Amino acid sequence: MIINIKNMVCQRCEIVVNTILENLGLEAVQITIGEIMLRENLPNYKLKQLDAALKETGLEIIRSKKSLIVEKIKKIIFETIYYPDESLVIKFSCYLSEKLNYSYTYLSNLFSRENGISIERYIILQKIEKVKSMLISENAVLSEIAHQMKYSSVAHLSAQFKKVTGVTARDYKALRIHAYTRMPGRIAV
Repeated sequence: MIINIKNMVCQRCEIVVNTILENLGLEAVQITIGEIMLRENLPNYKLKQLDAALKETGLEIIRSKKSLIVEKIKKIIFETIYYPDESLVIKFSCYLSEKLNYSYTYLSNLFSRENGISIERYIILQKIEKVKSMLISENAVLSEIAHQMKYSSVAHLSAQFKKVTGVTARDYKALRIHAYTRMPGRIAV
C-alpha cells in the first residue's frame, strides 16, 4: 500500500514518519520524501490512527489529486536544491512541466492556491534554508555557496539572504556560532 504524505519535505521527516509507524506497529517497505510504502493495506481505523499521529507533527495523509500534485512539486524542488543535477540546462518551469506532464501555468496557479505563495517564492525559501545549513555545517564561504547554489553572483545571494532572513549571511553565521558555543556543556573555541 502506498500512502502519500503532505508536508514531508526533508530527511528528518522520514525519521519522524518511521517512528510513528513503529509506534503504531506498522512496517514500511520504503519511506521516501512524501511517500510511504507499506507491506499491507491498512484497515480504515489504522489509516485514521496514522493520519492523526502524522497531524500531530505537521504532516498528514494526502487525499486529493491536487494536493498530491503540489507535494510532487515540493519534492522535485527539494531534490533539485539538495541533490542538484549538473546537467539540468532548461528553465526550471519547463523541467517541472515535463516531469509532471502539466502546463507550468496550471502547476503555478495550483501551488499558489494550495500554499499561499508562488513556486518561485517557495524555491527561494528552500534555497535560503540550504544556504543556512551550508554556512553552519559545511563551513563554506559565500562565494562557494553562491556558485554551488547557482546564484548569478555573491551579491545576488547576499541580497536574497538578507531579504528573507533579515540579517546578512555573515551575521547569521556569527549568531549561530555564538549561540552554539554559549550552549550549556559547550566549550567556546
